[in-house]
Amino acid sequence: VIRPEPCGVCGSRIRFGKAAIKCRQCQLLLHPKCRQQCPSPCMPRPRHHAWPCEGVLADFAPPTPPLVPMLVVQCVTEVEKRGLTETGLYRVPGAEQMVREWKQRLLRAGGALPALSSVADIHVVCGVLKDFLRGLKEPLVTFSLHPAFLQSADIPDDAACGTALRHVVGKLPPANRDTLAFLMLHLLRVSHSPDCKMDVLNLSRVFGPTLVGHSSANPTPLAIMEDTPRQCKVVARLLSLPPDFWRGFLEMEQENLVPM
Repeated sequence: VIRPEPCGVCGSRIRFGKAAIKCRQCQLLLHPKCRQQCPSPCMPRPRHHAWPCEGVLADFAPPTPPLVPMLVVQCVTEVEKRGLTETGLYRVPGAEQMVREWKQRLLRAGGALPALSSVADIHVVCGVLKDFLRGLKEPLVTFSLHPAFLQSADIPDDAACGTALRHVVGKLPPANRDTLAFLMLHLLRVSHSPDCKMDVLNLSRVFGPTLVGHSSANPTPLAIMEDTPRQCKVVARLLSLPPDFWRGFLEMEQENLVPM
């Protein structure tokens, strides 16, 4: 090994100068001791299928609905499988280096993602999901609809606010809308877990900047200061919408959301 990389089985780094095994077909790299745990047979992953390092959400979405990127589906599936008893889910940070390495591995893999079950710390998986969403060229609610989301969330009457938010959600690009629906249902499940101690208010504080962001790629310091509390308010209001509203975007093709 010349450039240290994470093992495809255990996730820990293979250090410089150490021996490693690499598959000729799928390029999976692993410690020699992890060979017996290697998934078999492998899935060849042509390099041209790799995802871009950055882009808008639609660049990562599958060709058929629901248009939720497989990276998002796999992270959410793993979190719900073994993270709903973790206190501070999404609030407690994962190891920054591990988050960065796993995000890069998933992006390089494209649609044929390595199993996240080998990531021992579920907070790292949460970190990968948040980092992926933060790294998009524009936030999930998009730059153009950002003001409309903020204005809708500011409506004091709950019924009128809900109606306005439904209308704005319907204007989102299909991939953004489907992914937002998928995430809202997931965050509602997290909020209902007593062990996580992450209610809607806590989750909105974590995901406000990530999902709502700002109205441009280079906001002014004043815009950052003014937007922050309103971002959280938007996510809290979105989480107050009935789950059936969000399910309506996903149920038609729910079987496509099973991770490979």
